[in-house]
Amino acid sequence: MTPRLRLAFLASRNGSAFRAAVEAVGQGRLAADIVLLGTNTAKAPALDFARARGLPHRVIPTAVDPEAADRELAEALAASGADWIVLSGYLRRIGPAVLARFPDRILNIHPGPLPAFGGEGMYGRRVHEAVIAAGAPQSEVTIHLVDGEYDHGRVLGRWPVPVEPGDTPETLEQRVTALEPEVMTRTLIELAEGRLRVDQAS
Repeated sequence: MTPRLRLAFLASRNGSAFRAAVEAVGQGRLAADIVLLGTNTAKAPALDFARARGLPHRVIPTAVDPEAADRELAEALAASGADWIVLSGYLRRIGPAVLARFPDRILNIHPGPLPAFGGEGMYGRRVHEAVIAAGAPQSEVTIHLVDGEYDHGRVLGRWPVPVEPGDTPETLEQRVTALEPEVMTRTLIELAEGRLRVDQAS
């Protein structure tokens, strides 16, 4: 019998993928335990969501001393017993201490095709602006592993989002953003069921 996933999430804002995973666990779709919600700001709505559901949570600010925060976050994640870390709109770069504790065990969702529309500074609406400016026929929701470079880790899955005639960065962003939580949930379900392994990355 496959053990349940032990998932920790990192979020700086709403944490849409975190919320979707919590709901999927409650519905019995995802065989996992949510062991921690970590955030770098006490103002994150995801934190209120975690508190309301009695889920473990930690606020670890990163602005003053990023290196110390990285070490503290690595310790908190390890103490939670997490075997996978999921970035759900976490607006800080993952530091070396966390990366060393969880090699090939950190998942991120990118709102465009990689590697063409990734890298430092390529996040949020900037990605959608670049996709449309390039005349690309489609964008993607991309799930990838996190390493020491922005948007560089191995891709685990790609879900196409066609660019429609008359699309603007705003309209493309709306469709991609709406798809992201379910895409991450499906990926976690595949991991939990043993249908996806990191050595199968594309």
